[in-house]
Amino acid sequence: MAGMTDRMGDGMVPGDPWAGVDAGRLAEAAAQQGERPVPGVQDMATYLAAQVSDTAHREVMGPLLDGRGASGLIVRRGTVLASWGDPERAEMAYSATKSVLSLVAGLAFDDGLLRLEEPVCRAVSLPQFADTHGQKITWRHLLDQTSQWEGELWSKPTWVDAQSTREGTESAGGLPGEGWAYNDVRVNLTALALTVLLRRPLAEVLGERIMEPIGASATWSWHGYADSVVELDGRTVPVVSGGAHWGGGLWISAGDLARIGQLCLRGGQWRERRLLSACWIDAMWQPCPVKPGYGLSWWLNDDRTIWPQAPATGRCARGNGGNHLLWVDPARDLVVSSRWGAGVGSLLAEVSQAIEPAPAA
Repeated sequence: MAGMTDRMGDGMVPGDPWAGVDAGRLAEAAAQQGERPVPGVQDMATYLAAQVSDTAHREVMGPLLDGRGASGLIVRRGTVLASWGDPERAEMAYSATKSVLSLVAGLAFDDGLLRLEEPVCRAVSLPQFADTHGQKITWRHLLDQTSQWEGELWSKPTWVDAQSTREGTESAGGLPGEGWAYNDVRVNLTALALTVLLRRPLAEVLGERIMEPIGASATWSWHGYADSVVELDGRTVPVVSGGAHWGGGLWISAGDLARIGQLCLRGGQWRERRLLSACWIDAMWQPCPVKPGYGLSWWLNDDRTIWPQAPATGRCARGNGGNHLLWVDPARDLVVSSRWGAGVGSLLAEVSQAIEPAPAA
């Protein structure tokens, strides 16, 4: 198993990665996860169609990547302690893409272009933010999924999203900030707004300012739909999707996803370079008032309602019901990156039981 410091070069390893680790138990957890592949992903078109309940909106609008099977890494203090499958093969990330979108928003925040409490309409000119409701939507509302925006984008209406779990006063006509719903169409609106704000394809921004500096491979890519484009400064600019309900989204290996987790674990620092501000990482992991288990497009396990078996100290990017997972646990200096593996709740429980938390400062 290659060392994370050799392969990733984050240069920030505070101590022996094996200290406080039950090596046998950890190896068993990794092996078991490798034996829990999600069935059917080798034919992504058929698999994807089964995820969308509304038959009128099952058509694929973006590219697809057939899956290979379970793969992943367990990383502690910058070193890979265990792996399974092929962690260097890119796979569709599904809704884990949303958390990476939040990192791009953090770049805009650090550049002074984005203020969380400021209405989006003050920074970008888009018809979705022109009416009375739209003018009240802030960047925070977009990123914590409380915008309550209703409409259609790239031929998909907000109501069609099968995963629209609703909390608070989430309802048609509800005020921004008063209700929460997990909705891919609204996340795609976030991607569109950020593209207009940054005046560039988000994949380019992510690549230049995060993926290249952290030494990611050349296998990752970020896709939108055939018609998801916007005219900016006389050119047609592609707009990526924030998930994969209709294809597209982020395609990334478990190894590269682990690098992103390591960057977040280090508060946005990579070796001598600060890629994201520590205050943005903190903001991403602050609970949403309407949905305490959610931050700025990151899941929080503070109340252990997401993964009851796992520690409350974990934060994660997850997709397809947890079949894609990037788990970041600062208390253990731990990153777990799992792709197309079922039973991630069991994986997290097993790994956490095998690794002692760091002593209190």
